Amino acid sequence: MIISSASDYREGARRRLPPFLFHYIDGGAYSEKTLERNVSDLADIALRQRVLKDMSSLDTSMELFGEKFSMPVALSPVGLTGMYAKRGEVQAARAADKHGIPFTLSTVSVCPIEEVVPAINRPMWFQLYVLKDRQFMTNVLERAKAAGCSTLVFTVDMPVPGARYRDNHSGMSGPNAAMRRYMQSVFYPHWAFNVGLFGRPHDLGNISKYMGKAIGLEDYIGYLGANFDPSISWKDLEWIREFWDGPMVIKGILDPEDAKDAVRFGADGIVVSNHGGRQLDGVLSSAKALPAIADAVKGDIKILVDSGIRNGLDVVRMLAMGADCTMIGRAFVYALATHGEAGVANLLNLFEKEMRVAMTLTSCAKISDITADCLVKAENELAKMSK
Repeated sequence: MIISSASDYREGARRRLPPFLFHYIDGGAYSEKTLERNVSDLADIALRQRVLKDMSSLDTSMELFGEKFSMPVALSPVGLTGMYAKRGEVQAARAADKHGIPFTLSTVSVCPIEEVVPAINRPMWFQLYVLKDRQFMTNVLERAKAAGCSTLVFTVDMPVPGARYRDNHSGMSGPNAAMRRYMQSVFYPHWAFNVGLFGRPHDLGNISKYMGKAIGLEDYIGYLGANFDPSISWKDLEWIREFWDGPMVIKGILDPEDAKDAVRFGADGIVVSNHGGRQLDGVLSSAKALPAIADAVKGDIKILVDSGIRNGLDVVRMLAMGADCTMIGRAFVYALATHGEAGVANLLNLFEKEMRVAMTLTSCAKISDITADCLVKAENELAKMSK
């Protein structure tokens, strides 16, 4: 098939993956309205086209937390990435490393920290949840620090798992799930051979290392359900802030008051995010939430954003609305499932080319030029109304 966008990679992933895996990455919570609006609201943001400016020295690079990025994009933490390609976290991390952007390893990755870090040259980011098992949290933080992970991304919008209807229907969870997953795999021989057979072990690598035994896919939903902590509050993060001496980013902020709390807490950054529409349906899309948050804390804390970003044009839109950097999740997993490391590398090249087109036609020669002035007047008025 011809690949020219993240949408093409989504179709490639749909063809190659057993349904339980495709719908796990593709789906959202409840009726998936927030999932849909993440994409549509962002696509509706209009930019001002400007012409006849000298764009011959256009530069997409930027710095964040003392690191140089080739473009303002990082790969988001995605659980079970190693089920989408053979040792998928390693392949995705290599592609990000070669492109000069960060890869963020999920707590619930297939490949553990100790497998991914040696495969890349730049520092890896690590994502953590607040779990009831505080000893595990201490253990994995110590391992991340020892491995040289530079930035901690702390996800706070998952005190309980979201209601994801597709997972029950697809076989990721629900009655006879293991048998359903096995039967599906038979009909997807490319995945069954490359990942199912030669991509083992299929366990939660970071958790298995701590437990001293394999914690596999069959334990995944149960483990998370039993260990997410609904009692989480800002005080529970204090010991982590003291322990982690690198940049700490709070992921899952949708309200300006929570953003202000993150500043008071002493976080270095936030990720404006609704977990890709996978937690609470009906909340604001990230594109709708971002302007008010930027107005409240811009300059006091670094603002990252994810959910709904599908191309380099979307990156420019998010920066124009106040973000310092963006993160992508589904888009890179679709590419990984389709063509492995080469797919992720190609997707990142597409993002950069799309950014260059958008920057050229908005007359932004460098990342710092991408401001609210790039939005058409109606969008500026909309941003002001949301404040």
